[in-house]
Formats: sequence, structure tokens, C-alpha cells
Amino acid sequence: MAESTLSPPAGIDTAAIRAAAQNLSDGPVTAGYKGDREAVIKMLNGALATELVCILRYKRHYYTVAGRDNAGVKAEFLEHATQEQEHADWLAERIIQLNGQPDFNPATLLDRSHAEYDESGEVQSMVRANLIAERVAIESYRQMIEQIGDSDPTTKQLLIKIMAVEEEHADDMRDLLE
Repeated sequence: MAESTLSPPAGIDTAAIRAAAQNLSDGPVTAGYKGDREAVIKMLNGALATELVCILRYKRHYYTVAGRDNAGVKAEFLEHATQEQEHADWLAERIIQLNGQPDFNPATLLDRSHAEYDESGEVQSMVRANLIAERVAIESYRQMIEQIGDSDPTTKQLLIKIMAVEEEHADDMRDLLE
């Protein structure tokens, strides 16, 4: 019986695969990474700042909403704050994977954020501010996804995943508007 020789499937660059075994300190970033790593890290840090501001805004709204009639709104604000925290964690982890440093500096947070903080005291103003912020986040993520294109599939998938939740948040806030 003839011995079969396994060869890589057509289009697979075995030299690039072997090169991936080099430069171990780069972690998951191999020589085949097609993105502009520094630009992607900067984008992700902008998204991180946005998520952090959103967490703070939702938390403030959660703690300041009062009244039995607003229990559902209050619960929605807390749920969104928790999900925004998850997004911030995912973004920080991706920045680290790309050999960057997540920027949590509170002194420059608002300058780097795409969304704004809000100190509204009236429930409908809070809901409106959150809906505006969610729409801003959605557009920011859409633009980042477009810029990244196919150069960094992992980051693109992450941004798509986050944007889908932001769209749910916007839908929730729209439903709460009277």
C-alpha cells in the first residue's frame, strides 16, 4: 500500500504558520496580523472610555431614580450598567491581547469618550440622555467596524458583539420614553 503524504490545503502559507512560533512575547499578535495595531488600540481605548462613562451615567441614574412607579426604569439602568461593565472588560482584555495598555485614567475619561455624562434629575431626561448615548455608541462601533474591515477579525467580532447589545439598549430606552 502506498504511503500518503499530507500536504497543507491550497492557500495555506506554511512558512507564515511556522513563523507564528517566533516572537512569543507578542502573545496572540503574529506576523500575519493585518491591522494597524496602534490605531486599533487607540480606537479600543476610545471605546473603553465611552463604556466607562456609560457605566458611570447608568449607575448615577440607577441610584438617583426614586419612586415605586420607577422600579422598572431603575432595574433597566442597573442591567445596562452591568452590561456596559462587561463591554469595558472585553475591550480592556482585547487591548492587552494586542500588546497595548488600557487607559482607565479618570482625568481624561470625558475627553476620550464618545458619549457624555449626564446628571439629569428627572426620569425622562435620564432615559433620553441614555438613548442619545446608546445611539452615539452604536454609530461609533459601526465606524470602528468599518475602519477595521477584515484586517483584524477578532476585534471586528468583538465590536459587532458589543454593538448588538448597544442596539438592544437603545431599543430599551426608546421603549421607556413616554
